[in-house]
Amino acid sequence: MDKIVDLRSDTITRPTAAMRKAMAEAEVGDDVYREDPTVNRLQERAAEIFAREDALFVPSGSMGNQVAIKVHTQPGEEVVCEERTHIYNAEMATMAVFSGCLARPVYAPDGILAWDMIEPRIRGRSANRAGTGLISLENTSNLAGGSVYPAEVSSAIVEHAHKAGLPVHLDGARIFNAAVALGRTVAGITSGFDSVMFCFSKGLGAPVGSMLVGSRQFIGEARIVRKIMGGGMRQAGVLAAAARVALDETPPRLHIDHENAKYLAEGLAQIPGLNINPSKVATNILFVDVTETGLTSYELSQRLAHHGILANGVTPRSIRMVTHYDVDRAGCARALEIMALVLGLPHKAVAV
Repeated sequence: MDKIVDLRSDTITRPTAAMRKAMAEAEVGDDVYREDPTVNRLQERAAEIFAREDALFVPSGSMGNQVAIKVHTQPGEEVVCEERTHIYNAEMATMAVFSGCLARPVYAPDGILAWDMIEPRIRGRSANRAGTGLISLENTSNLAGGSVYPAEVSSAIVEHAHKAGLPVHLDGARIFNAAVALGRTVAGITSGFDSVMFCFSKGLGAPVGSMLVGSRQFIGEARIVRKIMGGGMRQAGVLAAAARVALDETPPRLHIDHENAKYLAEGLAQIPGLNINPSKVATNILFVDVTETGLTSYELSQRLAHHGILANGVTPRSIRMVTHYDVDRAGCARALEIMALVLGLPHKAVAV
């Protein structure tokens, strides 16, 4: 079999040689005592890049989001979010279990909310209903196909929310992808948010870890909640070292992943039975509708896997593919070739 082309997620990236070297040589201490110098330097660098007062290294993006929700809310409140967001669909209802909060999901085209969609869902506390405690956005919007918030749209949401006395959290798991797509800095497109979480272990390619950034007061409270959730990692410098390499070295090459995703989308659009709009592919994530093939996404995924192409069926009708630095242009071309093959089409049907 040819080399496996793994398009299931950008979480499957392997640490680079530079990351492994940094991990092996990392200076460490006890991070719960705030004595791990490598973690401390990573947090300082993250705060600097995002123009924030402080930052906190956490084991995962889900933990980072849930820590933020706990800090910003009180039990019995609602969290307004787009209905495809990660906090609502992929974090095990933790906001209910841990923070005592209820999601108030709102559908938005392409996963991009605007204030006029949010405002009607804002509730004051009464004897009959929960009040709104937090608004949470996701940029890029994973389950909406990696779509990106225009900076003016997210800024307007933050401005109106603050006027209404509400904090706004950003699940920025792939915020560096969003910044590349917009041609802006991460600090520039996140400046008004009360807290931001971003991941090292997705497109940036580090093996483990995410980061919360915010005010010094917010991070102080978040540190306590992280410990409650079991996130005190002791000698975490071995992980922070890889994250620091990822933070400094990977963002300048993310545009390659975006270009490969567009190439893949354009090729898939030419295969009969597949439906995808390449113009909607803004970053490194794409969804393709397979309904007209007569196969479910899971059946098609199994056929692809038999030939070494890994992609996840996320609904019975759609497959998600995610590009990253472990999948090059040749790998994308191979994926197109195999897609045509398993659908019984000649490879010449794919011309990109």
